[in-house]
Amino acid sequence: MQVLDFRSDTVTRPSPRMRQAMAAAEVGDDGYHEDPTVKRLEEMAAEMLGFERAVYMPSGTMTNQVALLVHTRRGQEVIVTERAHVYEYEPGAMANLAGLSPRFVPASYGVPEPEDVRYAIHDSPHQAPTGLIALENTHNAAGGTVVPLEAQRAVQAVAREAGLPVHLDGARIFNAAVALGVEGRDVAAGFDTVSVCLSKGLGAPVGSLLLGPAELEGEIRRYRKMLGGGMRQAGILAAAGIIALQEGPQALVRDHAMARELGEGLVKLGLEVDLRSVQTNMVFASVADAPAFAARLRRAGVLINAVGPARVRFVTHRDLPDEAVTEALSRIENALA
Repeated sequence: MQVLDFRSDTVTRPSPRMRQAMAAAEVGDDGYHEDPTVKRLEEMAAEMLGFERAVYMPSGTMTNQVALLVHTRRGQEVIVTERAHVYEYEPGAMANLAGLSPRFVPASYGVPEPEDVRYAIHDSPHQAPTGLIALENTHNAAGGTVVPLEAQRAVQAVAREAGLPVHLDGARIFNAAVALGVEGRDVAAGFDTVSVCLSKGLGAPVGSLLLGPAELEGEIRRYRKMLGGGMRQAGILAAAGIIALQEGPQALVRDHAMARELGEGLVKLGLEVDLRSVQTNMVFASVADAPAFAARLRRAGVLINAVGPARVRFVTHRDLPDEAVTEALSRIENALA
């Protein structure tokens, strides 16, 4: 029985072309900023997303945390949407590494209201001052939902009025772009820094990029080194990232279509799915006992994650076969019976 892995879009394997590029990669010491393949990846990403500079790092947690470090000082607050990845799934890093506190704003389907953001800004001797506003697009915990460009611009306008920088956790920025029918640079526009993951959906085995202005590059690289992200012959990994940027975004259309088919199929089987939230490559379902449900599906050869006591997540990705949704729904129906 073929195992169908819906746990995450990070479970993909490098494509044959990626493996060939990795084997043939020209390399140098990236600690000295001398790896030509890393440089090529960084320049390609910066050009693609409309930034002056990009810096390659091992993970999206590192790119997000470096962004927080370059924009803030200890004791400040970061305005984030409720259930933001930078808080929920980067285990206390903003407090432990940067000495920051989160200030949450409500975000229906991952989309904050600009007035809520404005109200959350503090500049008083009686409160921790606001140092940064951070958005997430797509918004993972909200269901892989997309923040419309006009909503981003409204929050950016609030930030400019307050003289605050704005960071985008764009781990799945190309999913957002595909869903909106725009280019990645359109989603990235107006932010001071943007984090982009190459191993979520795009298929690279390792790596994320932090994009920003030229004047921040030196500090970004210093914090990368401080957090253990200084790499040597990293071009072997960056070579796969180049292929991911070249080929990955167009493959996301299929992922989104599969997620929609899966969400609608789960509803027909009687599961509770908010189809309004199925906007990209994720499907969240409410069940009575999420760990038990995930264990039952594992025995049926369908891997998913329990993301709470009564909530499970399915994620579609490039390594799933075309028949994966049909087969998974059949197995789920049998498991439920």
